[in-house]
Amino acid sequence: MKKTYKIEVDCANCANKMEEAAKKTNGVAEATVNFMTLKMQVEFEEGADCKSVMQEVLKNCKKVEDECEIYL
Repeated sequence: MKKTYKIEVDCANCANKMEEAAKKTNGVAEATVNFMTLKMQVEFEEGADCKSVMQEVLKNCKKVEDECEIYL
């Protein structure tokens, strides 16, 4: 399943860090961050609970870019 989330991030480099953090999160098959549109598209692994996975994605993104936001 794929879902798109609105994000808030200050620069393209920070967006790239968020993308890498999201990709490393358990339950995420693929993640893409578009800095121009301020959107994150996440493809979840089969059987993953989207809400709990996205909570982990947010935590992991905050570790690399503490001022970022993902609107869940």
